[in-house]
Amino acid sequence: MTTFDSRNLLRPALAAALCLMGGSAAAADTCGGAPRLAVATPSGFCAGIIGQGFKFARGVQPMPDGSVLVVDLGGWQKNQGSVWRLTPGAGGFQKTLLMKKVDRPNGIVLGPDGLVYVGAIKRIFRFDPRDPEGTTKDVIGGNSGTPGLPGIGRHPLTAMRFDARGDLFVNVGSGSDHCEGKDGRAPDAAKPCPETTGANALGVLRKYTMQWPAGTVKRWEVHATGLRNSMALAVHPTTQALWQGENSRDAIQAAIKGLKNDNDLPHDELNLIEAKASYGWPYCYDNNVASPEYPDASCAAYRAPLRLLPAHAAPLGMTFYTGTMFPAQYRNSLIVGYHGYRAHGHRLVALLPDAQGAPLGKSIELIGDWGAKPDQPGGAPVDVKQGPDGAIYLVEDRSGRVVRLQYAAPATAAPRK
Repeated sequence: MTTFDSRNLLRPALAAALCLMGGSAAAADTCGGAPRLAVATPSGFCAGIIGQGFKFARGVQPMPDGSVLVVDLGGWQKNQGSVWRLTPGAGGFQKTLLMKKVDRPNGIVLGPDGLVYVGAIKRIFRFDPRDPEGTTKDVIGGNSGTPGLPGIGRHPLTAMRFDARGDLFVNVGSGSDHCEGKDGRAPDAAKPCPETTGANALGVLRKYTMQWPAGTVKRWEVHATGLRNSMALAVHPTTQALWQGENSRDAIQAAIKGLKNDNDLPHDELNLIEAKASYGWPYCYDNNVASPEYPDASCAAYRAPLRLLPAHAAPLGMTFYTGTMFPAQYRNSLIVGYHGYRAHGHRLVALLPDAQGAPLGKSIELIGDWGAKPDQPGGAPVDVKQGPDGAIYLVEDRSGRVVRLQYAAPATAAPRK
């Protein structure tokens, strides 16, 4: 296996990217040298389009050398996915195809070994972007020797995050919406939801204890349960706690008499993940309210969310902000992409830290009005990452764009003499 130390990488590409950001951010039609995205941002911020033309962009990973890797799901058919590299230069970012015919890739993260880890259906593999073909190796599933991920049902895509110890947390999404049968019938309230039990339970987070420097799996276990779909995961930079953005159920109005629609119910959730805890899906929703299909559920036995997010906001990516580019109030805030196509989606928000440093403070919209102009389709952000330059990079799967959100302090008038 080929590895690399990011401290030894040459820096010209990053220098070029920073240069692009310097002189032209004030231009009305550009943001850091890139075409400006027609959205609303707080004063001093702007969003630029650094890549486009992707079929179904789902994952983004800024690299130490200033390049940006992009995972393109390709669609819901098998083996249509790809991985790309965007390299900055004087003429903007240039696209290079690194690999193709990947089965519905979604998650991408930079590992403790400096290699890139990609989550596909039933497997996670890694590679060195300098030599993708020669270094690709299965870590989970495939020929790794570690059993593959279920990759079935309604939520088969793979999302993941490494913690500070180098262990890997992986989403195993539920196979259904609220444990309904394949025919759509309500579940049997007298029995446990069958997909939540057994060795390959769905609706859980798995923890893979890793061996370094080999980068192999030592063992794995179910870390937390009762989580419908944990596509948004982030590790707090100070406490090292794992936070999860829960994509809550749909169609609750069909089971609640008098409820016209589910536009505002149930809420999506922000959960603090603890080992062996259960978070209530499919038995409970919101702040431990019994689901209509399970009216007698003992919801007090489950962990309630620490924060309710807007209904159907669909958090699919989030990251804690540790950079210095943004104003100081954003330090250690949780930046979340709301992917949802309904009223509460298509935006990027920052959840500011409270007095204890948890992301439970004020919510500030960093990108809004995404789709307010006729020539700008509504955004559907997925993965969200911080770059080495302190900017936020995100991918958007509706128009296939890669967006960089940056801050350039407004010019101040010179004092009068």
